[in-house]
Amino acid sequence: MTKQRVLQVSPLHPRNAICVVGTEVFLDIRRSIPRGATSFDIRGTSGVRVYIIYNHDFVKEPMSETRWPLDVDIEITITMDFPSETVNDNKVRISYYGENGNEPIETAWLYLTCVSVSLDTDTNRTGVVESSEADKTKWTWGPDGHGAVLLVNCDRDSLGSGGTDSTHPHVQSYADLQDMSLMLLRTQGPSALFAENKLVLQVPASEADKVRVFHAAGNDSYYQYKPVLGPDKLSYAVDHASRQEITFYVEGLAFPDQDFSGLVSFSVTLLEVSSEGFPDTPIFTDTVVFRVSPWIMTPNTLQPLEVFVCSIESDANPNVDFLSAMRALVRKANCKLTVCPQLENRSDRWIQDELEFGYVEAPHKLFPVVFDSPRNRGLQNFPLRRILGPDFGYVTREPPKSQVSGLDSFGNLDVSPPVTVQGKEYPLGRILIGSSFPRSGGRRMAKVIRDFLYAQAVQPPVEVYSDWLTVGHVDEFLTFVPASDRKGFRLLLGSPRACYQLFEEKQQQGHGDAAQFTGLAGMAIITIDEILANETLRRSNRYAQNCIDWNRKILKQELGLSEEDIIDIPQLFVLKDSYADAFFPNLVNLVVLGTHLGIPKPFGPIVDGQCCLEEKVRSLLEPLGLTCTFINDFFSYFELEGDVHCGTNVLRKPFSFQWWNMIP
Repeated sequence: MTKQRVLQVSPLHPRNAICVVGTEVFLDIRRSIPRGATSFDIRGTSGVRVYIIYNHDFVKEPMSETRWPLDVDIEITITMDFPSETVNDNKVRISYYGENGNEPIETAWLYLTCVSVSLDTDTNRTGVVESSEADKTKWTWGPDGHGAVLLVNCDRDSLGSGGTDSTHPHVQSYADLQDMSLMLLRTQGPSALFAENKLVLQVPASEADKVRVFHAAGNDSYYQYKPVLGPDKLSYAVDHASRQEITFYVEGLAFPDQDFSGLVSFSVTLLEVSSEGFPDTPIFTDTVVFRVSPWIMTPNTLQPLEVFVCSIESDANPNVDFLSAMRALVRKANCKLTVCPQLENRSDRWIQDELEFGYVEAPHKLFPVVFDSPRNRGLQNFPLRRILGPDFGYVTREPPKSQVSGLDSFGNLDVSPPVTVQGKEYPLGRILIGSSFPRSGGRRMAKVIRDFLYAQAVQPPVEVYSDWLTVGHVDEFLTFVPASDRKGFRLLLGSPRACYQLFEEKQQQGHGDAAQFTGLAGMAIITIDEILANETLRRSNRYAQNCIDWNRKILKQELGLSEEDIIDIPQLFVLKDSYADAFFPNLVNLVVLGTHLGIPKPFGPIVDGQCCLEEKVRSLLEPLGLTCTFINDFFSYFELEGDVHCGTNVLRKPFSFQWWNMIP
């Protein structure tokens, strides 16, 4: 029961008042006590419940006549359970008595009209707006939590319009309405009362630029919906308030960010209009809270739906053969392939760096959202022009150009599968961001991007050390692959230590003359013996291994991993100007399509007719039920400082777990 207001009553003038179902009204009967009155009684008609609140230690309840003393601390509250059918159809009588009198000295009358006013949303997160007993002013996490969910309306359902739907202050289509959340204003009571008073819908000024609310101005045609709350509208006097149910559609305009928690509240207030020109008096306020859906990333363990890759033909490093191999791999994985032609990619093949796929979800709707990086090279316009569309959203963050570095490309952004860390569950995994520590003064992902990622809350980021690499991306030394046992995945880490162990084994077996890069036109080969004897290369990889081990410790601690959850993939690096590059195609820079892996062909030493690096990788990954396909990307990607993962991007099926059921 909510305490809402205090009413003063007086024998001098009868009082007319409005009572709202489910609220308590306090009666002040002491402001106009008649001279000589020492006690009172109170009675209400059948629709009114009267409660006397007192301290049993000081007040004795009347045994026969229901008279209460006026000289002690007694509180009176009234409530009504059902809306009135007519104005003033219920009343309360307060009778004042003298010391010995049996007849009242004076009588005060309170005439009541009861109404029901409720602002309702999908508080129970079922996809249906129902009345709820939960506290609508609070939004709580977890399977037993409550509170409505709002989507940022960042797709483009009307193909003729520019930008996202949220940039337009009008409803664009029926499909546009489906992306919004329902909010219902439900009223019951005499129509005459609503005609004489006001209902006002409001949004706080600090939240008004984060949302927009539409109300049908006429029939049900979508173009009849007019914006009534939003960036330039803080309140709306609801018309046709006597209708029992009024429908509003709410769209989100902003994702959670550093300066926005994601929570937005709306209130409806019933105002009593004064007939004497005085300001309106608030009678009752009902408030609801929405939380804007976060942008959620999808890990490699989720089902692939569509693979994106660029076509590069008229270039010194065409990728025709790479595309052919990807087509074959995508057919095996039974998913869709989308090729961005060179006219659109403008010779920019690094589609992983340009964008990251994720999604947003509410109980009534889910759609993918592409996050566009600020690298702004040849693929700059591809996400906005070709991916944004019906039920496919778009978001970006743009730091000042002077602050953009290579670490702002999204090869430097990954997400783990679901993990549990010291009893704390992360059912949507944790975002991984490459950063500069422990290198002093190094590169770091731009603050506006990091702030955005941290603010989503449901995949708390872990910052790892990637600035030891020339390109500086996390996908150069780690990736995740699915597994049917243990945690459901393995973390793959590039490992110079494992590579040296493999090459030393082959040397001891008499294969020291087997050579790296055999069969590559124009490439000088280097034998296992020469690799192992190269002290500069060995020192470079000792440094690289130290950097990877630094990250290994972080990842074990922050993702709750044990050594059994990690697989060391043989890989060598070479230092150039104090930064590391892969010495041969980077075996962890792979694409995961279900159980099918597209791995850069390493062109390793041939032992007994097989590449010993490929053989080793197969022996590590195929027992997990994975199929390894090695793709030649040497001239089309590796020589340009990237590999298979850098040249592909994958849209994946969202989590079945609903984000609001977690506890951050």
